[in-house]
Amino acid sequence: MTTLGTPVSAPAATPAPVSSYVSGYFRRVRGGEMGALPAILGLVVLCTVFSIVRPVFLTPGNFANLLPQGAAVTVIAMGLIFVLLLGEIDLSAGFTSGVCASILALALSEQGLPWYAAILIAMLVGTLIGTTLGALVAKVGIPSFVVTLAAFLAFQGVVLLLIKGGTIVAIRDPVVLAIGNKNVPPLLGWALFALGVAAYAAIQLLRVATRRRRGVSHDPIGLVLLRVAALTIVGGAAVYILNVERSRNVLITSLKGVPIVVPIVVVLLIVLTFVLKRTGYGLHIYAVGGNREAALRAGINTDRIRISAFMICSTMAAIGGIITASRNNSVDANTGGSNVLLYAVGAAVIGGTSLFGGKGRILDAVLGGAVVAVIDNGMGLMGYSSGVKFIVTGTVLLLAAGVDALSRRRAATAGLR
Repeated sequence: MTTLGTPVSAPAATPAPVSSYVSGYFRRVRGGEMGALPAILGLVVLCTVFSIVRPVFLTPGNFANLLPQGAAVTVIAMGLIFVLLLGEIDLSAGFTSGVCASILALALSEQGLPWYAAILIAMLVGTLIGTTLGALVAKVGIPSFVVTLAAFLAFQGVVLLLIKGGTIVAIRDPVVLAIGNKNVPPLLGWALFALGVAAYAAIQLLRVATRRRRGVSHDPIGLVLLRVAALTIVGGAAVYILNVERSRNVLITSLKGVPIVVPIVVVLLIVLTFVLKRTGYGLHIYAVGGNREAALRAGINTDRIRISAFMICSTMAAIGGIITASRNNSVDANTGGSNVLLYAVGAAVIGGTSLFGGKGRILDAVLGGAVVAVIDNGMGLMGYSSGVKFIVTGTVLLLAAGVDALSRRRAATAGLR
């Protein structure tokens, strides 16, 4: 647009008030877009109940144990989200973590490799497994349920062969053991927290400035500051609690600081969220999961996207296996088995990722993993058996899947109107 030959720039978009964002959020909830709301409400209710029934649940020592306890399941769930977004499933993720953990342990104990080489080999094996599974699904056309069920059965045998049946392979490398058992020094924990909050605030403000410069609608500064304040309060409280002395005998040993595995999970959360939300690849994941035929017609290489999703899933399973091996100080025939897969899938779905594809975030794995860990930890403190834990976790998973199905139906009905 010009006036007397002078170019006139487009008017800058003005941000809507915070109240409109709040009303818009509730409108989307009523329309069926529940997001992470059920998981957050579930966490609040569970933590409240367990804190009343067993006050020890709120102690710094239990809180510090809770985070590493759910870390491996959370990391595996992060990888599963990439597959679930496509409407696929990976039933072998649990035993994939077991295979990679076994290879890590053997590389350290029998081959005498340094920790970084053993970890790299374990992760490469996970990537290779994912590539194979993805190729069978995308190129050969075998349903992912069948492919990964076959792998689930086969990898149990692989773990048994690698560790020679009932043998327990101990891990003695101090660096690997530190991943799941050691803590960050308190001052370093505060420094990492401050750096994280500053980086988050800078990214949010830079995004607002960039969109404002381009004349595109953007979040109001008040909303951005509210997000930063919420992160500061929640994160600061967590770091403060974790930096409290947890040792019963300080003269013998000191036990305080953020568990090392927590920054690892946070970094994975940030990186994978960026991949899904801020890259063309991530947009292609959502496009293929939403409508594969439409994505194919739009020129997206759907086979490549599907294979890469399985690669990421199995690589994250390998990282989960490394965390498990570190946490347990060893690897045995049950590593990656038992309830690992069920808890990982449950974490993703409970957090808000849809089993129908096209809807989910990496944050869902963290929220769902927290719900699963809280149930397991809280009911353990109350003295309930594993059977009761499984029943409660299964019920929560069924409720989450039901909420997802009902919300999709309501959203579709609202769309038709």
